[in-house]
Amino acid sequence: MRLLDPDLLRTFLAFADAGTLARAAAAVGRTPSAVTAQVQRLEADLGTPLLAAAGRGRVLTEAGEALLPHARRILDAHRDARLAVSGVGAAEPVALGVTQDFADTALPDLLRAFAVAHPKARLDLRVGRSAALLADLAVGRIDLALVMRGGDAIGEEVAVLHEPMRWLCARDGLAVPVREEVPLAVLDPPCGFRDAALDTLARAGRAHRIAATSPSLAGLRAAVRAGLAVTARTGRLAGAGVGVAPRALALPPLPEAEFSLRLRRSPGAEAARLAELLADGLRNKGTILDQMTA
Repeated sequence: MRLLDPDLLRTFLAFADAGTLARAAAAVGRTPSAVTAQVQRLEADLGTPLLAAAGRGRVLTEAGEALLPHARRILDAHRDARLAVSGVGAAEPVALGVTQDFADTALPDLLRAFAVAHPKARLDLRVGRSAALLADLAVGRIDLALVMRGGDAIGEEVAVLHEPMRWLCARDGLAVPVREEVPLAVLDPPCGFRDAALDTLARAGRAHRIAATSPSLAGLRAAVRAGLAVTARTGRLAGAGVGVAPRALALPPLPEAEFSLRLRRSPGAEAARLAELLADGLRNKGTILDQMTA
């Protein structure tokens, strides 16, 4: 029996999580044609199609859906084996900065894996806004930053994560029915989600007003949960009384959110290992949270 190539499985998972060949190619740093070739090699190894044509794109076949959980477990095992060996004797401090979006969702399990493999390492974890974290990365106060993607060319970009933006509001609905103006809850500028919400409504010709502002995600969540306004975020803000805005509001579709994992120039060995763990782990977990219900 031939063993499955983990590089091929990683590319397959990139497609499964991203949904298109172009996004999968961006995630693994290859061209779409190279991604197609790798999936075809995996199909040849397994002797069955994993992708099927659907309109102009492709979707997973029944065999592809069956492979997904096994592929994730195989790559998790590879990651754990590498960490177990590389972590022996490690004691180098690592400073990691992340946006509030990831602090309570995808990050804890991955940091636990890093801590188990590197019991002597010291982690300095900072949670903040993208602009502040990029400033810290630029001057070397942090080694690694997971931030909203922009035009900044600070450090080395080691991974790009794509997530759809959603209109979110209180699961119990808005406290005051929407008549003319859409009430918005937004973070203080600068904020990519704030800009996307305002630009999207303006392009659609929808009247709107800023009903609540906050410097923190906790304050934003409180305003949304109270029913004061709707907000534009990813599905990571959903839960605890916050869900997808009802279709009756007829809100225009939002663009995708892009997050960038950036490593400072000339990083230490432990920072580079943590960057590799986060890049692989975030992809393997999938970046789209679809557990939400309206």
